[in-house]
Amino acid sequence: MSQTTTTPRPSVMQLAIKEKAALYAAYIPIFAGGGIFVPTPREYRLGDDVYVLLTLPEDPQRYPIAGKVAWVTPARAAGNRTQGIGIQFPADEKSSQLRARIEQILGSALAWDKATQTV
Repeated sequence: MSQTTTTPRPSVMQLAIKEKAALYAAYIPIFAGGGIFVPTPREYRLGDDVYVLLTLPEDPQRYPIAGKVAWVTPARAAGNRTQGIGIQFPADEKSSQLRARIEQILGSALAWDKATQTV
């Protein structure tokens, strides 16, 4: 009996961030190219491909992100952190524009020292 392996299709998620504080908590500026934390009960591994449709506060546009899992917060994580994954934005022009848009929305909030979903 032979076993064939197929590459699973990337999972598709939607994330609508409605408030600046929530965007601050979800944004991951330490990733090369930026990233976003997506709460999810589903289990992922580092390197998994994911596709996210992201909506930002006060912005009707949905931003598609074809990224990779670069952070995992497991269920029952220390510090009562939300279970989910950090998705690293791909190194492309659309992602650069998205990162610039997020940082424009956050503005001076990037200097806050409040805790985020990841670090």
